[in-house]
Amino acid sequence: MIPLRATRRVVRAERGQASVELVALLPLTLIAGIAIMAVLAARAAAGDAASAAQAGAMALIQDGNPREAARDALSGDARGRATIDLRGRSVIVTVRPPSALPFLGDAFAATASAHAGPEPR
Repeated sequence: MIPLRATRRVVRAERGQASVELVALLPLTLIAGIAIMAVLAARAAAGDAASAAQAGAMALIQDGNPREAARDALSGDARGRATIDLRGRSVIVTVRPPSALPFLGDAFAATASAHAGPEPR
């Protein structure tokens, strides 16, 4: 059996340990949160790029303006972060996700393409 005085010394020696562990884990939690937000933003950018490319290809099929159709399919804030390319009957859309850290936006950029099929006769 451990004497009561020895138990009190151990408790006093460990006082503040939880605070130290909390402070040590806060930066790790912050980094994990930023990483999760970046992945979610990248997934949203991929969805925006895919829908815009498909809208542009549909406009090509219907003899419309593919750039305008792709730009209209993008959400308002994604329009400023998107590039739209036409290569023959293909529409290629690249969307950079919003990011507080600019280098992450380029690293997680999403590109999607859609093909409008063969030239009409």
